[in-house]
Amino acid sequence: MQNYYNRRNRRKDNLKVHIVLVTKYRKVLLQNGIYDFVKRSISYLADQNDWTIIAMETDKDHIHILLEYDATECICDIISIIKQRTTRWLWIRYRNILTKQYWKKHIFWSDGYFACSIGGVS
Repeated sequence: MQNYYNRRNRRKDNLKVHIVLVTKYRKVLLQNGIYDFVKRSISYLADQNDWTIIAMETDKDHIHILLEYDATECICDIISIIKQRTTRWLWIRYRNILTKQYWKKHIFWSDGYFACSIGGVS
C-alpha cells in the first residue's frame, strides 16, 4: 500500500483514466503493423511525459489506453499530445496507406475521444 499514491511537492494523488481513441470515419486501419507502431509511439510519449501506461489494447478501428498521470496535467492536453504526435509520425511512416484512405492529409484520429476516470477510495 506504500506505493499506492504518488507523493510530490506537498500533494498525494492516484489518478488513472481510461481513454478510447477512434480512427477517423471508423476506418479499419489499426492492423498490419500500424497498431504496433501506434502502441510503441504512445509508449514513447508516456515515457517522455512521465505517464504510466497500465494497459493498452487495440481493435481494428480504435484503441483503449489505461493511463496514470500527474495531478498537474489535464486529460485534454494528454489526449492532444497523443493524437497530434502519433498522427504526424503515422503520416511520415505510412503515407502510402493513409493517402488511399483519407482525402484530407494529416488526419488519423476522430475529432472526439472517450475518457473516464477510474480509481478506488478506502
